[in-house]
Amino acid sequence: MNTATTTLTLNEGYFAKRSLFDWLFALLVAVGGLYAYANYHAFMDVYEKGILLLAIPSVVALGWFWRPLRVLMLLVAAFSLLGIFSYQGQLARAESVFWLKYFLSSQSAILWMSVLFFMSTVFYWIGMFSRAQGATMELIGSRLTWVAVGMALIGTMVRWYESYLLGPDIGHIPVSNLYEVFVLFCWMTAVFYLYFEQQYGTRGMGAFVMLVVSAAVGFLLWYTVVRGAHEIQPLVPALKSWWMKLHVPANFVGYGTFALAAMVAFAYLIKSQSQETRWYKLAPLWIFGIVLCFVPLAFRQSSAVAGGSYWLGYFIIAALIVGGILLGRRRIAERLPSLEVLDDVMYKSIAVGFAFFTIATVLGALWAAEAWGGYWSWDPKETWALIVWLNYAAWLHMRLMKGLRGTVASWWALAGLGVTTFAFIGVNMFLSGLHSYGAL
Repeated sequence: MNTATTTLTLNEGYFAKRSLFDWLFALLVAVGGLYAYANYHAFMDVYEKGILLLAIPSVVALGWFWRPLRVLMLLVAAFSLLGIFSYQGQLARAESVFWLKYFLSSQSAILWMSVLFFMSTVFYWIGMFSRAQGATMELIGSRLTWVAVGMALIGTMVRWYESYLLGPDIGHIPVSNLYEVFVLFCWMTAVFYLYFEQQYGTRGMGAFVMLVVSAAVGFLLWYTVVRGAHEIQPLVPALKSWWMKLHVPANFVGYGTFALAAMVAFAYLIKSQSQETRWYKLAPLWIFGIVLCFVPLAFRQSSAVAGGSYWLGYFIIAALIVGGILLGRRRIAERLPSLEVLDDVMYKSIAVGFAFFTIATVLGALWAAEAWGGYWSWDPKETWALIVWLNYAAWLHMRLMKGLRGTVASWWALAGLGVTTFAFIGVNMFLSGLHSYGAL
């Protein structure tokens, strides 16, 4: 008589999978959040208190979901607190305390962020063309990107504190002008890329994604030098709202992931056309490269923006990069992940960005009702935000309903970058309206 033996295997529970480090991280987050509530709740309204308390489990869940974030957040918190305590309530100490002057003041940290993002881009591209040490160079590029993200976050946290040292009525979360949101765009785009890098086990996309981050850093440095945009300014009345703390970050999750999707789409086109030798078949890529190179000249020629030789140098570098990519497309294609992976990353980036951009648009309408008395006023910024939303809504509809894939989807994602860039910067350059506080 045969006896059948059935073995029942139960999956581990969610909490049973947690390591000691997970629980220590959760404890530190809870202690930090409750300490902030106990000491500063008198300065918060009911909404801010709710956001702080909800942030505690949210941060813990995020750290448990993607474990590298635990180390990042703990290090950022430690160095941010070191910078804050080093001020001892005196902003002038930024010039006399060594680690403030060279590393931990907001401007020093953001400059380090800029240098590290440039360096990571260089190492990713060296890895792309290096046959012997390619993996090592890409690993260095990845590590530099992590450090750059950390410096961006430290700079943001310290800048927040610095604004209050200027005066209680001046203090605000640093997401209120183009300088601050460009920092936000840089690190958010990089973080989402690093997540996909780990999830798919490939660093081949880094060279392309970091190009758009480096381009943003280039604009940020120009904006700092020419406009003195790093100086902390009081908020205009319309921005003195807790809505800003929700609307702007959600918006830039969308901008960052849309930019990421576009650069992955560019990588897809390069890989899919890597064996093509007929010049007329490559004409769309050449045209795209020419358009991309001439974008910096729009800043130079704008009557509102004077770039001088800076933008000419920017144009030359852009031309060399685009030309090098197109000419070296066969070697690049070997280092890129499969077309299926590139297509999947592009889709997931747009899906995440669309969700957050939708939330940001709704929050923006609620903010507008509070600030200006109406949910929608067809202001140029609002109109172009709607165009961006409709563009990606159509892309996702065609993807899910009609199976949009491959080359057409990639070109559409690249076109979306153009639309998004105009909504992000072009409106501030060429149009005016209720959002004029973000003007160049």
